[in-house]
Amino acid sequence: MTSDRDHRIDFFRGLALIFIFWDHVPHNPLGQITPRNFGFSDAAEIFVFLAGVAAVLAYGKILKRDGYLIACVKILRRAWVLYVVHIFLLAMLMGIVFFANSHVETRDLVEEMGLHHFITNPQQALTDELLLRFKPNLMDPLPLYIVLLAGLPLVLPLLLRAPWAVVAVSLTVYLLAPRLGWNLAAIKDGVWYFNPVTWQLLFVLGGAVAVLGQRPRLPDTRALMRQTLFVSALVYSVFAGVLTIAWRWPEIHYALMPAWLSNLLYPISKTDLSPVRLVHFLALAYVTAKLLPDNGWTQNWLAQQSCRMGRYSLEIFCLGVLLAPLADMINAMTDDAFAMQIFTALVGAGLMALLGAWLDFNKRLMRPVSVVPA
Repeated sequence: MTSDRDHRIDFFRGLALIFIFWDHVPHNPLGQITPRNFGFSDAAEIFVFLAGVAAVLAYGKILKRDGYLIACVKILRRAWVLYVVHIFLLAMLMGIVFFANSHVETRDLVEEMGLHHFITNPQQALTDELLLRFKPNLMDPLPLYIVLLAGLPLVLPLLLRAPWAVVAVSLTVYLLAPRLGWNLAAIKDGVWYFNPVTWQLLFVLGGAVAVLGQRPRLPDTRALMRQTLFVSALVYSVFAGVLTIAWRWPEIHYALMPAWLSNLLYPISKTDLSPVRLVHFLALAYVTAKLLPDNGWTQNWLAQQSCRMGRYSLEIFCLGVLLAPLADMINAMTDDAFAMQIFTALVGAGLMALLGAWLDFNKRLMRPVSVVPA
């Protein structure tokens, strides 16, 4: 790690991966403390936004140092690696789900995971898998990241020079996509659950934050504006949290919700990254960044475990995808006992942390040793 690196990027990427794992285990009590229960957005927004930050930081340096062609090659090579990982991960996931389903009699895990397409039409499913059209549950974030990363060479040079211009174009595409029905095709005449044409805005915003954060800071005389923005973001975050918690009691929620506000907010589309989700995430991110500056708190032992997971997000994400159906199987075999649900959730997070520690240790072993001449 370099001394000028914002360690919060790795920390919150790692935390988002834990949240995604917990959210993917049905009936998991720890899934009740993840962001989706306290606002309109969830861990997916954290993952995509910080992926944009990390990608532009990494490949922006390569572009400045080695030129556009080298940066493009490295970006597309990484996208290819992600694509290959996706294929192998899907194969492993299907094997685990079929194994788990044979040990659970009370539920059909194959149906819940969206794998019946493979059973009923395996030849077409294999073709759809290669074309990223067959994405069972748990698998949606990785294909989204593949597409977003593959499109990065189209905007990276301009993003480094004029980030606000790229954000303006990205915002225009985001606003037009739901109205014009822009999305990628999925199986059975469906579309992608995470529409890359709309989610690209969050990725681009992350990249713009990375670029603007590296520029020299000028004296800021707009203290009142910054305070107003912070208070507005805080109020909106609290409002979204209260409203989301109220969803647990529909009678109270709809009794207190004015019709005009209900029509304005709902439906809150995750597929098209509804504006209320997007604004909620940006507000929450702004408040968090202001309340938790990078002043050394990420150096404590517990935070370092999350930072390690964030630095190896691909490997940790894949492990979480594979652990989720296994945890679900073990929970189902014990009739979803509360103690077992807590146990599998914590063990899964612990295994993800152990993998991060191992990968970090292995990386240190691979570093060349400098020999001091006698």
